[in-house]
Amino acid sequence: MAENLVIVESPAKVHTIKKFLGPEYEVVASQGHVRDLPKSRLGVDVEHDFEPRYITIRGKGDLLASLRKEVKKAKTVYLATDPDREGEAISWHLSQALKLEDKNVHRITFNEITEKAVKESFKASREINMNLVDAQQARRVLDRMVGYQISPLLWAKIKRGLSAGRVQSVALRIICDREDEINAFIPEEYWTLEAELKIKGEKKPVIARYYGNGDEKVDLKSEEQVNQILKKLKKAKFEVVDCKEGERTKKAPLPFTTSTLQQEASKVLNFTTSKTMRIAQQLYEGIELGNDGPVGIITYLRTDSTRLSDEAESMAKKYISKHYGKEYFSNPEKAKKNSKKIQDAHEAIRPTNLDRTPESIKDSLSRDQYRLYQLIWKRFVACRMANAVYATTTVKIDAAGERFVVTASKVKFDGFMSVYVQEDEKEKDTVLAKGLGKDSELSLQELMPKQHFTQPPAHYTEASLIRAMEELGIGRPSTYAPTITTILARRYVIKEAKNLFVTELGEVVNRMMKESFPSIVDVNFTANMEQLLDGVEEGNVKWKTIIANFYPDLEQAVQVAEKELEKVEIKDEESEVVCENCGRKMVIKYGPHGKFLACPGFPECRNTKPYYEKIGVACPKCGKDVVIKKTKKGRRFFGCVDNPECDFMSWARPSDVRCDKCGAYTVVRGNKLVCSNEKCGNIMNKPDNKEE
Repeated sequence: MAENLVIVESPAKVHTIKKFLGPEYEVVASQGHVRDLPKSRLGVDVEHDFEPRYITIRGKGDLLASLRKEVKKAKTVYLATDPDREGEAISWHLSQALKLEDKNVHRITFNEITEKAVKESFKASREINMNLVDAQQARRVLDRMVGYQISPLLWAKIKRGLSAGRVQSVALRIICDREDEINAFIPEEYWTLEAELKIKGEKKPVIARYYGNGDEKVDLKSEEQVNQILKKLKKAKFEVVDCKEGERTKKAPLPFTTSTLQQEASKVLNFTTSKTMRIAQQLYEGIELGNDGPVGIITYLRTDSTRLSDEAESMAKKYISKHYGKEYFSNPEKAKKNSKKIQDAHEAIRPTNLDRTPESIKDSLSRDQYRLYQLIWKRFVACRMANAVYATTTVKIDAAGERFVVTASKVKFDGFMSVYVQEDEKEKDTVLAKGLGKDSELSLQELMPKQHFTQPPAHYTEASLIRAMEELGIGRPSTYAPTITTILARRYVIKEAKNLFVTELGEVVNRMMKESFPSIVDVNFTANMEQLLDGVEEGNVKWKTIIANFYPDLEQAVQVAEKELEKVEIKDEESEVVCENCGRKMVIKYGPHGKFLACPGFPECRNTKPYYEKIGVACPKCGKDVVIKKTKKGRRFFGCVDNPECDFMSWARPSDVRCDKCGAYTVVRGNKLVCSNEKCGNIMNKPDNKEE
């Protein structure tokens, strides 16, 4: 009988770890959390120092009974849950639920599930770190208070089973704010000018780009400005005044953190954040590799550190020097420590063994596992390789005091790019035209002016939202994926071709949160709360102090919101649409996807139909009403009520004011009207009496 009991979180780890430890160790799984706050009530005693009231999670009773039997047999219990706050909290909950006070209990952690790492963790066993546990308790209680206090108000106001969350509400606000930016964006005109030049003795012409007036850079803002330059250049002589060669370097990337892995997997592999984390978890917990059996092939996947262990540095140096040459290895300067300390005890995400190349284990991996592992493997190798070096050439060409430039670059030393290039940093070599140099004779073939308009900010994608949340200090590595999954599942946000769009439901929820609970959806407040949680982990802040300071303001805001809601008599708004089944006037209701029309005679009459809200503007094509519509997924647009007979549609809100330059219809952008004809680009002031 094994005298040592090891409790891990995931059943997938059991076989892997047991193989490393041998028969004197029994390995069992808690299958994640075993205790939590009750679902049916708040579960926090606000009258008695905010003490949480934990209960056994439904369905975990038999599992705990089984674990208690194993505990009785063992002399020593090792709690080997994940090496982060949540894992520490699970170990503490296990010690409470299994009554381990009188047992010989040790907490062990490992950053990778390899034989060496697992065995060494036993040598470094310790007690449960209550600072980590308390930081997790604080997060859980804060989230519970926000969700359970505010959700009933949303339900009462919007009449559906909605819910609010501390981090998800801020994420929703970030997306809504971006939508507002896009809707209010006013395009600005700018121009580019290129000259096609013939080099004497060469067949192929060269294209030179306008730079400015001599060494002074000039931005071309209008057609008039461009025409003045064209007039000067008509009979001007083009001469090469300088030809300069140089170098530029491209830095090797940092190794993956949770957020950068999620971002790159989204861009390169088209993975959702939840899919990335699910597959990374499989790679971490253990993959069957032939005779080797199950082995964890990447390190722990929840981290915001780019630090690497000395062992990893040595492994990288050995592999790169052997397979690429010593000149390809580079050990970069140590990065400054991140102010957010939460996961810095961990390493960056990397392969556990570089000799385990993606190709060598491809047959043991699913297609998605292989693609993600390949991304992680290449990024780690690249992060310890030398910078890439480009040879550059810049040719300056003057004519009538105006300057044009021709640039070219090619890879001189590929460095890390021999292994890995980030998706958004790919660039092609550009070769300088033959015969172009200081003594070249040039003749003008054609001047090519082109009008452009600035573009609005891009809609958020999962990847760019994670980047924004990380930069703003909102959430932590373990929360990014669940936050995005939640706002998508509740249909506050929908995804189309990677882009995230707010639904009508999301707009209503965000508006209510901003009006009634401004601090909850305040980015700075939420970021500060994350820093306070870090302070709990470091032992500098008591976790109940955070709750005690937070709760009164939340309670007051809830009370005010409740009073305001009491004043609001919630009635179904009657429409002018008559139910064709029973003749009653249909009413406007909210559904999971926004507003719809329903017969008030329910349940006798169950007739429903889409609700199209008129915006008071005539269709530019046929003159009938323009209404607010939604795509199948819930993204809002403006279209003709007579669709499909009339195919007019616009993402931006149309106006009934016509462009005073070309006669096209205009769209509302903030307090301006912008011509819908991109070639025109006219911007007009919105009449004072016109509402959006």
